[in-house]
Amino acid sequence: MQGAGLDDGDLLVIDRSLEPQHNKIAVCFIDGEFTVKRLKAGPKGVFLMPENPKYQPIEVTEENELIIWGIVTYVVKKL
Repeated sequence: MQGAGLDDGDLLVIDRSLEPQHNKIAVCFIDGEFTVKRLKAGPKGVFLMPENPKYQPIEVTEENELIIWGIVTYVVKKL
């Protein structure tokens, strides 16, 4: 998520009480793996969008097991 200002080694503060919303950054558990992605919901479906152009969007289908663990609210940078 380098394009969103999240770098390797950063500490993410997540709020598990917030509802997932379009365009929010979330910690997701999909098909047995954790990932941090931007949520995109629209007429074509739900997608987990990377900010790094090296990675492809993940389309969420009925076949996927998806748990939104929480919404990223703050980032703590390491000095």
